Amino acid sequence: MMLRDRLRARLADMGAAPDHQRLAAEVLGIRGAPPDLARRLVAQALVLEDRRDAWRRAGERICRNAPAAPGVYVLRDSEGRALYVGKAVNLRRRLRAHFAERRWRGIKPAMALAADAEWTEVGSDLEALLREAALIAALQPEANVQIGAPDLDARDVPRALQRDVLVLLRSIEADSVELVAAAVDGRTMIQRTRRSGADLAVHAQRVMRFFRSPLSRASDERVALAPIVFSWLAQRGACATRLDPHDVGTPRDLRARLAALFADARLLHERLEQR
Repeated sequence: MMLRDRLRARLADMGAAPDHQRLAAEVLGIRGAPPDLARRLVAQALVLEDRRDAWRRAGERICRNAPAAPGVYVLRDSEGRALYVGKAVNLRRRLRAHFAERRWRGIKPAMALAADAEWTEVGSDLEALLREAALIAALQPEANVQIGAPDLDARDVPRALQRDVLVLLRSIEADSVELVAAAVDGRTMIQRTRRSGADLAVHAQRVMRFFRSPLSRASDERVALAPIVFSWLAQRGACATRLDPHDVGTPRDLRARLAALFADARLLHERLEQR
C-alpha cells in the first residue's frame, strides 16, 4: 500500500480529530515530533504522494527529450518557477537520475514539484561551471544548497593566477571557440567566436573593451564569477590555453594573436604558448 493510502486510511479511522503525532510516528516513522510539525509532515506527505504520478510522467517526458551531451539545466515547476540548477557531462543521464524511482522516498518537497526542464549545451567544464553559477545567482532556486557568490578566499588559488586572463575553450559548435574573459575585479564574460576569424575583429574589440573600459567596470553589476575561473585554472584547467590581455596593445594585436592560435591544429588538445 502506498504511503498516501496508508495515511488516508488512518485519517479516516481517526475521524474529525486526527492525532497527527501518532500518524507521524506510525506511518511516517517520525517519533516525538511536536504537534504543529507532525501536522505539517502529514500534510506534506499527502501532497508529495499526490504528485508522484505527475512527477513520474514529467520525468519520462523530460528525459526523453534531453540530449546525451554536456550542459547546464534548470528544473521548473508547473508555473515556471526555478526549483534547481545543475550541470552534467551527460544531460539525459543526469536528469534520469533526478527522476529515478528510488529518489522518490527521500525527495525534497521542492523537487517533487518538478514539471519541466530547460538546458543549454556547453563545450567545456569551465563554461558549465560559469553558466551554472550565473543561473543560480539569477534564479535563486529553492532546492540548491549553495546559492551565494563564489568566494576566492575559500579556494586554493596561487596569487599568480589571480589576474586578468583570457581563456580559450572548446565550443559546443565545432567551428567555434569560446573566449572566457575573467578580470581580477571579479567580472567574467563568455564570447563565442568563429575559428575561421569571420567575426574576430568585432569580438577582439569586445574583449579589449571588457578589460580596459572604466565604463564597463562601473556598469557591470553581475555576480563576480572570476574566482571560478582562477580556481579552475589552478586545477583541472592547468593545461588550458590562455592569454594575458595586457600583453597586447590594441584590438588588432589581439585579433592577430587569436587568429594564430585558431590556425594551430593543436588548439584545445594541448596547452599552446604564444609569445
